[in-house]
Amino acid sequence: MNAVAETLYDRLGRREGIARITRELMKNHLANPLVKTRYENSPDLERVETRVVEFFCAGAGGPESYSGQDMLTTHKGMNVSEQEFITVIDDAMDALEKCGVEPATRNEVLAILWSLKGEVIRV
Repeated sequence: MNAVAETLYDRLGRREGIARITRELMKNHLANPLVKTRYENSPDLERVETRVVEFFCAGAGGPESYSGQDMLTTHKGMNVSEQEFITVIDDAMDALEKCGVEPATRNEVLAILWSLKGEVIRV
């Protein structure tokens, strides 16, 4: 059998699925006392959500391009703590689970998010 392996992008539901996961993620962040003020105080939360969708689509192998800044530039000066970073990852894992993403795929996303730690925490 010569089946093409599904990409992470496909397993996350392509752009529509990633947008649904991102909406759930943003709801989680806005309800999370450790990080909600960072999002509530954002001058353009819709733009943040759009960039997150683009970032996940492009990073998961989709055809979309990411129009935002790199992670280091985006988080420079924000003084994100390790606790905040872990909380954001927990929110993401919860959003993936709520959206029906299977455990193996959630673990793949977890590994990708964790790999960004050095570009986010206290930069």
